Amino acid sequence: MLYHLLAPMADQHVIFNVFRYITFRTAAATLTALLISLLVGPPLIRALAKMRIGQPIRKIGPDHQAKEGTPTMGGLLILLSLCVSVLLWANLTSRAVWIVIALTISYGMLGFIDDFLKIKQQSSAGISARTKLLWQFALGLGVAILIYTDPSFDKELSVPFFKNFTPNLGLFYVPLAALVIVASSNAVNLTDGLDGLAIGPVMITAGTFLILSYAAGHAVIADYLAIKHVPGSGQLAIVCGALVGGGLGFLWFNTYPAQLFMGDVGSLALGGALGTMAVVIRQEFLLMVVGGVFVLEALSVMIQVVSFKLTKKRVFLMAPIHHHFEKAGWAEQKIVVRFWIISTVLALIALSSLKLR
Repeated sequence: MLYHLLAPMADQHVIFNVFRYITFRTAAATLTALLISLLVGPPLIRALAKMRIGQPIRKIGPDHQAKEGTPTMGGLLILLSLCVSVLLWANLTSRAVWIVIALTISYGMLGFIDDFLKIKQQSSAGISARTKLLWQFALGLGVAILIYTDPSFDKELSVPFFKNFTPNLGLFYVPLAALVIVASSNAVNLTDGLDGLAIGPVMITAGTFLILSYAAGHAVIADYLAIKHVPGSGQLAIVCGALVGGGLGFLWFNTYPAQLFMGDVGSLALGGALGTMAVVIRQEFLLMVVGGVFVLEALSVMIQVVSFKLTKKRVFLMAPIHHHFEKAGWAEQKIVVRFWIISTVLALIALSSLKLR
């Protein structure tokens, strides 16, 4: 909105020229989202507490009963700051921006219903896993088709560390793209189990994709790095910046001991947003690298389930794997910070892959 209002004025006043630059608007979007989160956070927490929208805690596993009743649905704070900031600073004619925001809001609505049912039923069940997965795939397929039908879409995969290996999947790219979106959403959801655990890697991944989006949208930089040039994807840097800013504001209230939980309204939406951005800029495999913590959490659950069904034995003390470390005696804060460190290292590896090919 501000971009469309102020950027055209650059021809009359040179001071408005900064609004034409994605870098400036990305920084502004980050700060705007952070400010909105910090301002809206306290009244939102009070309102949620007054309405008794508290998090039900499972009776099995690590002892988190002290957290029972902590206000949840904090993802609304991130989504609000993200959407307002993007509307203010992004080029709203960008197809990529609207695709990412539409998927994020759709998954957020699905998560909201899931959270609402958990609170209403006072259990950790919510929407059935089958129903949730069905809706996730339906929405993911819709977005995948929109991306696939873009005239600039070339149907080739980008594989990290391999410059000339770009298999063309043709129509099979649609189900793959949907799978990436759904898997990313659920992986972030599984990671959201400790105070500050999920939002840290989400911000690190978003910060990495901020760089990748800007590079993919810049023809010269994309050519220099030998990555796919995706016209218009540079605007996603603003979305990533807003996500980082909103995440920082949320972390202010979510850090141990948490005053506010993310809830499925946040974890499903943010994971879906990251997956969609990876598909748009053609870095699906690189998402698995930078989002390695999410992959590890999801794999630990799958390994645990398969192992127990086949052998009646558990590989981990408890899944997802952050609960395994809790059972092993690690303090909650230690697990969270160490997972952040791992995410930072993986982000550096992912960025290094742009030249190590």
